[in-house]
This record gives sequence, C-alpha cells and structure tokens, in this order.
Amino acid sequence: MKTVIITGSGGLIGAQAVRFFAPMADKVIGVDNDMRAYFFGEEASTDWAVAEHKSSLDNYEHRSLDIRDRQGTLDLLAEHSSDIELIIHTAAQPSHDWAANEPFTDFDVNAGGTLNLLEAARQHCPKATFIFTSTNKVYGDTPNRLPLIELETRWTLDPSHEWAEFGFPEEMSIDNSTHSLFGASKVAADVMVQEYGRYFDMNTGVFRGGCLTGPGHSGAQLHGFLAYLMKCTTTGDPYTVFGYKGKQVRDNIHADDLVRAFEAFHRAPRAGEAYNIGGGPEANCSMMEAIELCQTIAGKELDHSYAEDNRIGDHIWWVSDIRKFKNHFPEWELNYDITGILQDIHDNGVERWSACE
Repeated sequence: MKTVIITGSGGLIGAQAVRFFAPMADKVIGVDNDMRAYFFGEEASTDWAVAEHKSSLDNYEHRSLDIRDRQGTLDLLAEHSSDIELIIHTAAQPSHDWAANEPFTDFDVNAGGTLNLLEAARQHCPKATFIFTSTNKVYGDTPNRLPLIELETRWTLDPSHEWAEFGFPEEMSIDNSTHSLFGASKVAADVMVQEYGRYFDMNTGVFRGGCLTGPGHSGAQLHGFLAYLMKCTTTGDPYTVFGYKGKQVRDNIHADDLVRAFEAFHRAPRAGEAYNIGGGPEANCSMMEAIELCQTIAGKELDHSYAEDNRIGDHIWWVSDIRKFKNHFPEWELNYDITGILQDIHDNGVERWSACE
C-alpha cells in the first residue's frame, strides 16, 4: 500500500487507524488540527496521540490542516494523487450538546469538511477507498418510539419486536425524528458519502457507529462515554448521568475492532455502502451496568450524580444490527466484549490520567 490519508489522526479511531495501517503503507499522512481541545477543553486535546505518532512511526507525516479549508484539502490530495490508496475520514465535531452552541461550526466541520474531502478525492484519487465514520444518530430518536421495557438495570426492546434479538438494521428510517443538530450534520455527510459512491462510482463506505471507544479516547463530559466514565472512576472526578434513570443502553465497539472492519472493507470495497457497526448483541451495557463494571475494575467508587433531563435526540436503547457487515465480510469478528473494553481503557489510561492531575 502506497499512501493512506487519515483525518482526525489524533482522535480515538484516527489514531488507531494510524497505528494499524502504518506497517502496511509506504506513507501515512495524518490530518489533525486538535479541534477537540477547542470543542471540549485542554483535557480532551489529541496532541499527545499525534506526538506518539511522530516519535514512533518513521513513515508518519503530520498535517495540521483544518478540513474546512477547501483549497488546502484539494492541495493535499493533489500533492499525492494516484499514490493515495485509502482515505479514512474520522475528523468530526462529535457532540449533541456542543453542536447546539455553534451550529455553523458543527455543520461546516461535519458536512462541509466531508464534502471537501470527497470532491478532492474525486478529482485526484477517484480509485482510492474512502471510509467515513458516521453515527447511529443519523436515525434520530426513532428508536425511542419503539416498545421499550424497563428492567432493574436497563431498558430493553420488547422481546416480541422484530429487532429485539439482533438490534437496529440499516433499513430503519432516518426521517421524521429529532436528530440533534449534530445528528443532522452527520446525516448530510453520510448521504453525501453514499452519493459520491453511487453517482461517481467511487469506493465509498459509511460506518454508522454505536459508541466507539478504547484506551486512545480523550474522553470528556460531552463525548466519550466509557473512556470518560472510567477516567472519572479512577481519578475521583465527579460524573453526571443524564436522564432515563441511568438505564439507557449503548452498544460499544473497541477502536481495534472497528479499524479491522475498515481493513476488511478496503480489501473488497463496495460503492456507496452503509453499515451499522457497533458491539451489537455481543457488547452492550446500560449506564448503571457500566458504572458497576468501572468500579469493580478500578477498585474505587464513582462520585456520580443524576440529572433528570436527558440529552435531546439521545437514545434510550441502542444496539446495532451488524449482520449486514458480517455477511459481506465473514472473516471479521469482534474481539472485545464490554468487560474487555473497560479493562483495556483502565490499564492503558491510569498512567496518563495520573500525569494530568
């Protein structure tokens, strides 16, 4: 493999992709201007991950480029053009709450930045595989209108419902629902990536993630559920649970499992395909269950409080139906369950969190 472009190269998935693909590629070009620190404060900065790339990978080249910079994006892809075999686009504004504070910034980064990359790829490396990290929030709050049952530690979908066993499929409508402004900007990007695949016959793939997680996550209150929860449990920082009695359920996928899915897609890409991707039935938990696991692993009690108001557009129960991806790429499987994910986050985060205190 000649050249791989990875946006958001200091973030959770981008950094994992850098580490994974560097041994396979002649050159990995990381694009990251640390906007995560702007979004969520210095504690969420990705500079530490970029520094690790620079010091440990001889074939890593960093560009502090803002993907909203259309000409700069065009110039970067023109510079490497036909050498580019793979583009992994993970850069984003990822928070419901933050998007409502700066709607223009959110849309310009998520939708405009994605369009800039797609058009640059079409002009300069149309045969490259283009992978986009979308989100389950493209479905809005439609899942909340389905028949849900309250159990002791979690909400769950009524077992009689057709989606109860495997989770939500790609066929679920994205219309007539409340997405949050973040969800809406990701819908725009998601559909555009599909369209470039179908209209221009480009190898574009959309991955609609559940909760993406792992030890490389610079977790913050507004984004990074499991990583931030484990960090607070370990360091003693207070944590706030928002709504749904703390019984809301998320499926979680480790960054390594997701990046291996990217590799599988790159080996046999499909034009304009969209996949729900997450922990599915194999790796999901409620907030209450996650807190209990964090406390067990860290050996400490979490200082947490409860806020009655849930976040707008948030899901009560989300489990991804990942059968479509598994059917297309049967060699791929999940390596991490929830306990394994949390143990990995804890073991790799303790030293870094202690250094920041």
